[in-house]
Amino acid sequence: MQLTRIIASVVAGISTLGVAACGVQSTEQVSSSENVTQSPRSQLATANQQACTLVPQGAGPQGQVDVRVEEVATGLEVPWGIAFLPNNDMLVTERPGRVRLVRNGQLQPAPVATINVTDSGEGGLLGIAAHPDFAQNRLFYVYYTADRNGTPINRVERWQLSQDGTSATADRVIIDDIPVALYHNGGRIRFGPDGMLYIGTGDARKPDISQDVDSLAGKILRVTPDGEVPQDNPFPGNPVYISGIRNTQGFDWANDSTLWVTDHGPSGELGRSGHDKVSVASAGDNLGWPIIYRCESQEGLVTPSLVWREAVPPGGAAIYTGNAIPEWQGSLMIATLRSEHLHRVVFDPNSQQVQQHEVYLQGEHGRLREAIMSPDGELYITTSNCDGRGSCPASQDKILRVTR
Repeated sequence: MQLTRIIASVVAGISTLGVAACGVQSTEQVSSSENVTQSPRSQLATANQQACTLVPQGAGPQGQVDVRVEEVATGLEVPWGIAFLPNNDMLVTERPGRVRLVRNGQLQPAPVATINVTDSGEGGLLGIAAHPDFAQNRLFYVYYTADRNGTPINRVERWQLSQDGTSATADRVIIDDIPVALYHNGGRIRFGPDGMLYIGTGDARKPDISQDVDSLAGKILRVTPDGEVPQDNPFPGNPVYISGIRNTQGFDWANDSTLWVTDHGPSGELGRSGHDKVSVASAGDNLGWPIIYRCESQEGLVTPSLVWREAVPPGGAAIYTGNAIPEWQGSLMIATLRSEHLHRVVFDPNSQQVQQHEVYLQGEHGRLREAIMSPDGELYITTSNCDGRGSCPASQDKILRVTR
């Protein structure tokens, strides 16, 4: 494998960057500390800079579409991911290591599976996805933090659900040795429209390795349902699909080849903070961490489309495809954690620039982790109030449905 754009020295690299100030929506102004001088790079870098929308304060304007929230299930402990099954059941991961079953709107008392995880910090049992042919093979996939001979690693593993849906057995490891840390473990897994499994990973608190395509950290990986590397991946023989990521927990497909990707901004490393972002990306793209952040531009790196100066940060993300809220069709819906709201982002279908963005459910349900569309076109979100950073109620965490 060949390395691309490996950082010889992050600090030295930053000092030589040609960067550009963020474009700002409406009448908001960027402080002088946010403005940086654009070097005479390429026209591409200039276009990217102009396409970036900065939110200087708060999260954004209040949403204008009337919606309501229905409680689907309670009594969960940090529900991280949801997989919808053909019979309308839901498999839900709890970060301490349990796969739970929601059937006929009821959380079943016994776990489907209990996985031995290392759940300190942001690790544990994270993402889940059902095989595209689940109705035939009953296979599903989980991303979790494991302890292997005293060394923690992140792993994607395939499991098979029993015929009655109440138990499951491990089938095989799909991808192993994903770097782990107390924070920045990524964890979102989803099947794409091409039938391939996409895996979001974090930088494991080592920013430089996001730029190293020989590392699985700080990437979106792409493998076959059996864990093989597809022949059309951008780096031959390598599962890396998109690089330069700090800690993604959400992505979805605008079309067969374009993803909208959320990422957590820095929380003190390299003297930086805030600036969570949404980017438009495709195969082989480099989202720039840690070379660029904010709305900066450098040739060969993807400038973000939307950046929040204050920490959000984003959890799960899904493009709204339902009919219950027609005004939201085609919008990217993002669950947020610290800012405790559901965010809607509208992209121009031609330019892929942000047309508008707005805030829903501000502070109504606390920290939000997952956002996912069900097969019947409803948007589901989960709370994450029992993850040690929120206020855990007696009813614990919930699964909610957002509808009209």
